[in-house]
Amino acid sequence: MTIFLLIALGYLLGSIPFGVILTRLFGAGDLRQIGSGNIGATNVLRTGRKGLAAATLILDGAKGAVAVLLARQFVPELAEPGAMLAGAAAMIGHCYPVWLKFRGGKGVATLLGLSFALAWPIGLVFAAVWLGTVLLLRISSLGGMVGAVSAPVAALAFGYPAYALGLAGLAVIVLWRHRENIARLRAGTEPRVGSKKQDSAA
Repeated sequence: MTIFLLIALGYLLGSIPFGVILTRLFGAGDLRQIGSGNIGATNVLRTGRKGLAAATLILDGAKGAVAVLLARQFVPELAEPGAMLAGAAAMIGHCYPVWLKFRGGKGVATLLGLSFALAWPIGLVFAAVWLGTVLLLRISSLGGMVGAVSAPVAALAFGYPAYALGLAGLAVIVLWRHRENIARLRAGTEPRVGSKKQDSAA
C-alpha cells in the first residue's frame, strides 16, 4: 500500500506546474499563452525573466528527485523499484498534469532530477550530454532528447540495470513529447538557442 501512495504522491508532485505558478506570481503573464505554450523553463525564459527560468528548471528537477528520495525513505525494502516507480510517476505528472487538463511539459528537467537522485553518475552524464549538445549545436530540444537517451545508457554502463529499463521508457516519453521538434529537426527548421522562435525542451 505504501508504494502505491508514494506513486500517487510522486504524480502529484510532478504535476505542480512551477513555471505557470512563478510567471503568474511575479507578473510575467500566463505561460501557456507565451511562446510555445509549454510550461518548462525554456519557455519561461521567453518572458525575459532569467531568474524565473532558472527557478523553474531547479524546481522541475526537484520534483523528480524528491519523489525518488521519499520512496527510498519509506519503502527501503523496495529501494530500487520503488524509487524508479515514484520518480517515473513524477515525470508523468509533469508531462500530463491533471490541473492543466493533462497538457504539461516535455519532461527533460524532471527526468534529470530523478536521474541524479537514482544515482548521481547517471545524472551527471545526462547533464553533461544535455549541456554539451546545446553548447555545440545550439538546439535546446535536441540537447534534451540526447540527454534523456543517454540516461539509460549511463545506467547500464555504471551497473544499474534495474534503472536502465525504467529510464529507457521515460526517454521514449521525452521523445514522444518532442515529436514536433523532431519533425522540425528533420525539416531543418528547428530554432536554435537565442532565436525568437526557440521551442521549449523542459
